[in-house]
Amino acid sequence: MTDSPVTRTDHAVLRGHAAVLATPNLDTDQIMPKQFLRGIDKSGLAPGLLYDLRFDGAGQPRPDFVLNQPAFSAVDVLIAGSNYGCGSSREHAVWGMQQYGFKAVVASSFGEIFYSNALNNRLLLAMVPEADVQAFMHEAAPLSGPLALEIDVQRRVVRSAQHQASFTLSDRHQRMFLQGLDVIGASLSYTDQINAFAAQHWAAQPWVKDVARATRERLSALAQP
Repeated sequence: MTDSPVTRTDHAVLRGHAAVLATPNLDTDQIMPKQFLRGIDKSGLAPGLLYDLRFDGAGQPRPDFVLNQPAFSAVDVLIAGSNYGCGSSREHAVWGMQQYGFKAVVASSFGEIFYSNALNNRLLLAMVPEADVQAFMHEAAPLSGPLALEIDVQRRVVRSAQHQASFTLSDRHQRMFLQGLDVIGASLSYTDQINAFAAQHWAAQPWVKDVARATRERLSALAQP
Protein backbone atom coordinates (compact mmCIF):
# COMPACT_ATOMS: atom_id res chain seq x y z
CA MET A 1 0.00 0.00 0.00
CA THR A 2 1.19 3.53 -0.76
CA ASP A 3 0.80 6.63 1.38
CA SER A 4 -2.73 7.57 2.40
CA PRO A 5 -4.73 9.09 -0.47
CA VAL A 6 -5.20 12.81 -0.71
CA THR A 7 -8.94 13.21 -0.31
CA ARG A 8 -10.76 16.52 -0.09
CA THR A 9 -13.06 15.98 2.86
CA ASP A 10 -15.20 18.22 5.00
CA HIS A 11 -17.84 17.09 7.42
CA ALA A 12 -20.67 17.39 4.86
CA VAL A 13 -19.11 15.92 1.71
CA LEU A 14 -16.55 13.17 1.13
CA ARG A 15 -14.86 13.16 -2.27
CA GLY A 16 -12.91 10.02 -2.97
CA HIS A 17 -11.88 7.30 -5.40
CA ALA A 18 -13.59 3.92 -5.40
CA ALA A 19 -12.62 0.34 -6.14
CA VAL A 20 -15.20 -2.37 -6.79
CA LEU A 21 -15.34 -5.57 -4.75
CA ALA A 22 -18.54 -7.19 -5.92
CA THR A 23 -18.38 -10.35 -3.76
CA PRO A 24 -21.65 -10.70 -1.79
CA ASN A 25 -21.73 -11.81 1.86
CA LEU A 26 -18.14 -10.81 2.50
CA ASP A 27 -17.93 -11.43 6.23
CA THR A 28 -15.81 -9.82 8.92
CA ASP A 29 -13.64 -12.96 9.18
CA GLN A 30 -12.53 -12.28 5.61
CA ILE A 31 -12.28 -8.53 6.07
CA MET A 32 -10.00 -9.04 9.09
CA PRO A 33 -8.86 -12.67 9.62
CA LYS A 34 -8.46 -14.01 13.13
CA GLN A 35 -4.64 -14.18 13.08
CA PHE A 36 -4.51 -10.38 13.05
CA LEU A 37 -6.51 -10.03 16.28
CA ARG A 38 -3.67 -10.79 18.66
CA GLY A 39 -2.86 -7.24 19.70
CA ILE A 40 -4.17 -5.57 22.83
CA ASP A 41 -5.10 -2.36 21.02
CA LYS A 42 -6.51 -1.40 17.63
CA SER A 43 -3.20 -0.53 15.91
CA GLY A 44 -1.38 -2.36 13.12
CA LEU A 45 -4.40 -3.89 11.40
CA ALA A 46 -3.95 -2.55 7.85
CA PRO A 47 -1.73 -5.48 6.72
CA GLY A 48 -4.50 -7.94 7.62
CA LEU A 49 -7.27 -6.29 5.65
CA LEU A 50 -8.81 -8.79 3.21
CA TYR A 51 -5.62 -10.80 3.61
CA ASP A 52 -6.77 -14.04 1.99
CA LEU A 53 -8.08 -12.13 -1.01
CA ARG A 54 -4.97 -9.97 -1.34
CA PHE A 55 -2.41 -12.76 -0.83
CA ASP A 56 -2.02 -16.40 -1.83
CA GLY A 57 -1.07 -19.31 0.42
CA ALA A 58 2.62 -18.43 0.14
CA GLY A 59 1.98 -14.84 1.24
CA GLN A 60 2.50 -13.43 -2.25
CA PRO A 61 0.21 -10.66 -3.56
CA ARG A 62 -2.46 -11.84 -5.96
CA PRO A 63 -1.90 -9.63 -9.03
CA ASP A 64 -5.49 -9.94 -10.21
CA PHE A 65 -6.97 -8.60 -6.95
CA VAL A 66 -8.11 -5.03 -7.38
CA LEU A 67 -6.35 -3.52 -4.36
CA ASN A 68 -3.03 -4.99 -5.48
CA GLN A 69 -3.13 -3.21 -8.82
CA PRO A 70 -1.03 -0.02 -8.95
CA ALA A 71 -3.87 2.11 -10.32
CA PHE A 72 -5.94 1.31 -7.22
CA SER A 73 -3.23 1.77 -4.58
CA ALA A 74 -4.77 4.96 -3.21
CA VAL A 75 -8.51 4.18 -3.22
CA ASP A 76 -10.45 5.34 -0.20
CA VAL A 77 -13.99 4.19 -1.05
CA LEU A 78 -15.20 0.63 -1.65
CA ILE A 79 -18.21 -0.28 -3.80
CA ALA A 80 -19.12 -3.64 -2.32
CA GLY A 81 -21.45 -6.59 -2.81
CA SER A 82 -24.58 -7.04 -0.75
CA ASN A 83 -24.50 -7.96 2.95
CA TYR A 84 -20.99 -6.59 3.33
CA GLY A 85 -19.58 -7.13 6.83
CA CYS A 86 -21.83 -10.00 7.88
CA GLY A 87 -20.54 -12.63 10.32
CA SER A 88 -18.79 -11.97 13.61
CA SER A 89 -18.97 -8.74 15.58
CA ARG A 90 -15.23 -8.00 15.49
CA GLU A 91 -14.74 -4.23 15.44
CA HIS A 92 -11.24 -4.85 14.06
CA ALA A 93 -12.80 -5.15 10.60
CA VAL A 94 -13.76 -1.49 10.78
CA TRP A 95 -10.46 -0.37 12.29
CA GLY A 96 -8.51 -2.28 9.65
CA MET A 97 -10.44 -0.67 6.82
CA GLN A 98 -9.80 2.77 8.26
CA GLN A 99 -6.11 2.10 8.83
CA TYR A 100 -5.76 0.90 5.25
CA GLY A 101 -7.20 4.22 4.11
CA PHE A 102 -10.89 3.61 3.48
CA LYS A 103 -13.29 6.41 4.36
CA ALA A 104 -16.54 4.88 3.07
CA VAL A 105 -18.27 1.79 1.68
CA VAL A 106 -21.18 1.86 -0.78
CA ALA A 107 -23.37 -1.26 -0.85
CA SER A 108 -27.01 -2.31 -0.91
CA SER A 109 -26.89 -3.95 2.53
CA PHE A 110 -24.52 -4.51 5.45
CA GLY A 111 -24.17 -6.85 8.37
CA GLU A 112 -26.09 -5.25 11.21
CA ILE A 113 -23.32 -5.19 13.83
CA PHE A 114 -20.68 -4.14 11.28
CA TYR A 115 -22.98 -1.29 10.25
CA SER A 116 -23.19 0.04 13.81
CA ASN A 117 -19.48 -0.46 14.47
CA ALA A 118 -18.58 1.40 11.27
CA LEU A 119 -20.79 4.42 11.82
CA ASN A 120 -19.78 4.69 15.47
CA ASN A 121 -16.14 4.84 14.33
CA ARG A 122 -16.84 7.29 11.46
CA LEU A 123 -16.43 4.80 8.62
CA LEU A 124 -19.24 6.04 6.40
CA LEU A 125 -21.55 3.34 5.04
CA ALA A 126 -23.84 4.46 2.22
CA MET A 127 -26.64 1.93 1.79
CA VAL A 128 -28.23 2.42 -1.63
CA PRO A 129 -30.60 0.20 -3.66
CA GLU A 130 -28.96 -2.74 -5.44
CA ALA A 131 -29.85 -1.28 -8.85
CA ASP A 132 -27.80 1.79 -7.99
CA VAL A 133 -24.85 -0.32 -6.81
CA GLN A 134 -24.94 -2.12 -10.15
CA ALA A 135 -25.04 1.21 -11.97
CA PHE A 136 -21.90 2.41 -10.16
CA MET A 137 -20.17 -0.92 -10.82
CA HIS A 138 -21.13 -0.76 -14.51
CA GLU A 139 -19.72 2.76 -14.72
CA ALA A 140 -16.48 1.66 -13.05
CA ALA A 141 -16.00 -1.50 -15.15
CA PRO A 142 -14.38 0.04 -18.26
CA LEU A 143 -12.08 2.35 -16.30
CA SER A 144 -8.39 1.64 -15.95
CA GLY A 145 -8.43 3.15 -12.46
CA PRO A 146 -10.85 3.99 -9.64
CA LEU A 147 -14.23 5.63 -10.03
CA ALA A 148 -14.48 9.18 -8.66
CA LEU A 149 -17.33 9.41 -6.16
CA GLU A 150 -18.83 12.16 -4.04
CA ILE A 151 -20.77 11.19 -0.92
CA ASP A 152 -22.92 14.06 0.30
CA VAL A 153 -23.76 13.39 3.94
CA GLN A 154 -25.90 16.51 4.25
CA ARG A 155 -28.18 15.45 1.38
CA ARG A 156 -27.61 11.69 1.79
CA VAL A 157 -26.67 11.22 -1.85
CA VAL A 158 -23.86 9.35 -3.62
CA ARG A 159 -22.80 10.88 -6.94
CA SER A 160 -20.52 9.86 -9.80
CA ALA A 161 -20.09 11.46 -13.21
CA GLN A 162 -22.96 9.42 -14.65
CA HIS A 163 -25.18 8.44 -11.76
CA GLN A 164 -26.48 9.42 -8.34
CA ALA A 165 -28.35 7.55 -5.64
CA SER A 166 -29.89 8.39 -2.31
CA PHE A 167 -28.70 6.45 0.73
CA THR A 168 -30.20 5.84 4.15
CA LEU A 169 -28.58 7.23 7.29
CA SER A 170 -30.14 7.81 10.68
CA ASP A 171 -30.44 11.38 11.91
CA ARG A 172 -28.11 10.57 14.83
CA HIS A 173 -25.36 9.21 12.61
CA GLN A 174 -25.80 12.06 10.15
CA ARG A 175 -25.29 14.57 12.97
CA MET A 176 -22.17 12.71 14.10
CA PHE A 177 -20.63 12.90 10.63
CA LEU A 178 -21.59 16.53 10.11
CA GLN A 179 -20.07 17.45 13.48
CA GLY A 180 -16.95 15.31 12.99
CA LEU A 181 -17.70 13.02 15.95
CA ASP A 182 -17.34 9.33 16.66
CA VAL A 183 -19.60 7.69 19.23
CA ILE A 184 -17.35 8.75 22.13
CA GLY A 185 -17.28 12.33 20.91
CA ALA A 186 -21.04 12.26 20.48
CA SER A 187 -21.43 11.04 24.07
CA LEU A 188 -19.10 13.77 25.37
CA SER A 189 -21.24 16.41 23.66
CA TYR A 190 -23.80 15.65 26.40
CA THR A 191 -21.31 16.27 29.22
CA ASP A 192 -23.33 19.10 30.79
CA GLN A 193 -26.52 17.02 30.82
CA ILE A 194 -24.64 13.99 32.19
CA ASN A 195 -23.10 16.04 34.99
CA ALA A 196 -26.45 17.60 35.83
CA PHE A 197 -28.10 14.18 36.01
CA ALA A 198 -25.27 12.82 38.18
CA ALA A 199 -25.50 15.75 40.57
CA GLN A 200 -29.26 15.30 40.91
CA HIS A 201 -28.85 11.54 41.41
CA TRP A 202 -26.21 11.86 44.14
CA ALA A 203 -28.16 14.61 45.88
CA ALA A 204 -31.20 12.35 46.06
CA GLN A 205 -29.22 9.22 47.07
CA PRO A 206 -25.98 10.35 48.74
CA TRP A 207 -25.55 7.03 50.57
CA VAL A 208 -24.67 5.21 47.32
CA LYS A 209 -22.08 7.69 46.06
CA ASP A 210 -18.57 6.18 46.01
CA VAL A 211 -19.90 3.17 47.89
CA ALA A 212 -17.26 0.86 46.41
CA ARG A 213 -14.41 3.17 47.45
CA ALA A 214 -15.85 3.64 50.91
CA THR A 215 -16.28 -0.13 51.34
CA ARG A 216 -12.68 -0.79 50.31
CA GLU A 217 -11.46 1.80 52.80
CA ARG A 218 -13.48 0.26 55.63
CA LEU A 219 -12.25 -3.24 54.80
CA SER A 220 -8.66 -2.00 54.65
CA ALA A 221 -9.05 -0.34 58.03
CA LEU A 222 -10.48 -3.54 59.56
CA ALA A 223 -7.57 -5.52 58.16
CA GLN A 224 -5.02 -3.37 59.95
CA PRO A 225 -3.47 -5.04 63.04
